[in-house]
Amino acid sequence: MHDHDPTADPPQREAGYDTIDIHTHYVPQGWPDLRADAGPLAPWLRIESETDAMIMLGSQEFRRIGAQCWDAETRLKDMDADGIGRQVVSPTPAFFHYGRSGTEAARIARIFNDLALDIVAPAPDRLIPFCQVPLQDTDAACRELERCLANGHRGVEIGNHVGDRDLDSEGIVTFLQHCAQLEVPVFVHPWDMDDSPRLRRWMARWLTAMPAETHLSLLAMVLGGVFDRIDDRLRICFAHGGGSFAFWLGRMDNAWRGRPDVVGTSQHPPSHYTGRFHVDSVVFDPRALRLLVDTYGPRQVMVGSDYPYPLGERPVGQVVRASAFLTPEEKALIHRGNAERFLGLVG
Repeated sequence: MHDHDPTADPPQREAGYDTIDIHTHYVPQGWPDLRADAGPLAPWLRIESETDAMIMLGSQEFRRIGAQCWDAETRLKDMDADGIGRQVVSPTPAFFHYGRSGTEAARIARIFNDLALDIVAPAPDRLIPFCQVPLQDTDAACRELERCLANGHRGVEIGNHVGDRDLDSEGIVTFLQHCAQLEVPVFVHPWDMDDSPRLRRWMARWLTAMPAETHLSLLAMVLGGVFDRIDDRLRICFAHGGGSFAFWLGRMDNAWRGRPDVVGTSQHPPSHYTGRFHVDSVVFDPRALRLLVDTYGPRQVMVGSDYPYPLGERPVGQVVRASAFLTPEEKALIHRGNAERFLGLVG
């Protein structure tokens, strides 16, 4: 919980920013029975009150959620409290179902994508929907993307891998090329992290495996030659500050030069590609944010919060505001300007 003075101006607007939050999630307040498509571990929502529910996977409890996930009014009140003008509303990765057949996953995607439009409908000027697609089936993914764009979605969220296939696999590259041709922004979110007894303590899957997943997917984009093959119409952003990629960029460049027989698979060293993608700012510490800005440049970082989940940032954008090393112009880019370009809201 966070205390806010209702008489005070929201923090970003007080500073002259109309912030866009690029990284938030939704969960509908219920959906049709998915057991025919998703099997015995099909997700469903156990409603516990008007404002509380539990995401269930079969009989297993997955995550407790509140009305912020589905109720636009609650979401808008939180946005106003934090000074957020607009917000990208993306799927929760637990519902991707990349392990199912393309037909099954396409049906699930259609259900959730249509429900997302209902969630954002009360505030179309402030809530910007991103769809999900059956990424395991390239043709089905392209079809669902086009259907969603026609219905009002503004971009797409994808997971960072499909089973053992990384973002440089042929089918996923074809989908990303389609996004580039349509000039559709892509938000990459880690999911389906490795599991082991060592990772089950202290939420270690979220604290170590999740950043590692994002790092690995960026490495696949670079060393798999995706940025060499797709032109700069591809607008792509990686969640959670791009994981640990920025911290280890020097190590990757060193390996590219020292072991070209194994690592030299891209046309240029990894550091050459830092201007080809965006990252969000949800790293919780000004020192970490400084590394992102120093590594990628102030035009490649956008405010993100992971709202409404408990490991997200509230108030949204507080680390950007607290970072004294940023100039007012750089803060304005990170709060709003970069997201406007990424989302195609400006020329």
